[in-house]
Amino acid sequence: MRRRLTLLVAATTSLVLVAFLVPLALLVRTVAADRAVSGATLEVESLSSLVATVDRPSLALALEQAGTSGGRPVTVFFPDGTTLGASAPRSAAVELAARGNSVTAQVAGGREILVAVEGMPAGIAVVRTYVSDGEIRHGVARAWLILAILGVALLGLGLLVADRLARSLIGSTRDLASVSHRLAAGELDARARPAGAPELREVSGALNHLAGRIRELLAAEREAAADLSHRLRTPLTALRLELESLRDPAEAARAEASVAALERAVSQIIADTRRPARESTGRCDAAEVVADRVRFWTVLAEDQDRPLTAPSPPGPLPVAVSREDLATCVDALLGNVFAHTPEGTGLTVSLDPRPSGGARLTVADEGPGFGPADPLERGVSGAGSSGLGLDIVRRTAESSGGSLSVGDSPTGGAQVTLDLSGP
Repeated sequence: MRRRLTLLVAATTSLVLVAFLVPLALLVRTVAADRAVSGATLEVESLSSLVATVDRPSLALALEQAGTSGGRPVTVFFPDGTTLGASAPRSAAVELAARGNSVTAQVAGGREILVAVEGMPAGIAVVRTYVSDGEIRHGVARAWLILAILGVALLGLGLLVADRLARSLIGSTRDLASVSHRLAAGELDARARPAGAPELREVSGALNHLAGRIRELLAAEREAAADLSHRLRTPLTALRLELESLRDPAEAARAEASVAALERAVSQIIADTRRPARESTGRCDAAEVVADRVRFWTVLAEDQDRPLTAPSPPGPLPVAVSREDLATCVDALLGNVFAHTPEGTGLTVSLDPRPSGGARLTVADEGPGFGPADPLERGVSGAGSSGLGLDIVRRTAESSGGSLSVGDSPTGGAQVTLDLSGP
């Protein structure tokens, strides 16, 4: 924008200067030529009064003095064909002036100034002087140089003013862009400083109002989510009391562990929703977390006669995801298999290191695969669920610099691949 404004001002200023300076330059040349011709004509006319009144020796002396002082050669053509003064050819213009017409004629290298002198006994005499092109153009080059310098100075001044103006406009625009980027990055306290043109100040005010409104809406949404999550604590407490009445200690312990995990998830949801922005600053050993969650789901797999294959990874695999978030992702992926495939359907869980660091978690099953709906579209599910599980996994992966992809498994079922970057 700054460059375009500068070019626009440069083009406009150049057109104005050309329209002003070119006619002025031509006028200077014309004035210089008229000044030289007028001076020569005045000198010749002053000498013409002596032609018919003084003798030739006195006239010759006057012609010599005029040529010396004026720097122009002066010649008198008499009616009898004789001449007096500087040597000059008897041109057609001289013959025309001898008929009584004072003329100015263009010749090679300059102009002839011819004045007819009447009143002589033998006829009409002609007084001639010569003005060279150098005298006609005297001072023109200097005047043109001054005009050119003036034009360049005005153009430079116009460009300087345009650059200052463009800089002020661009500075205000860049401030607005910077504030918008900060808001997009989650800095809801960022505000624009009203500056620049009235329109830009109005945009700054609107952006600040929008930022404030976004902050209010997010705060209200976080509080609503936290309140909703907090409401789950009461039924969870009641469920825990009911579990204490179970007679089978092993079954009661397993159920209490599930309720404890659910309470931790609810507590984590409350903490996450009260944070201004989601930041993935945790790290954990993916091998340890995946192995722990696989052990948890192995019990249910045995109850449903599901073959669950989970090779152990070679050594620890640190990733840039907190333990709670990764456990939630593994539970969501395995829970989808148990929820959307018939009992007895086998599944495979593999965890491999990535060449660039981090880990790759793959969950594949032998079920019917994904339906026609896009499994990664938030809130859309072809199996009657909420459709949020894979979206939670995707957002967790992307927040740590990873990604999530879905496809078909080698057995024709569904396969989900979760790439996690290293810390």
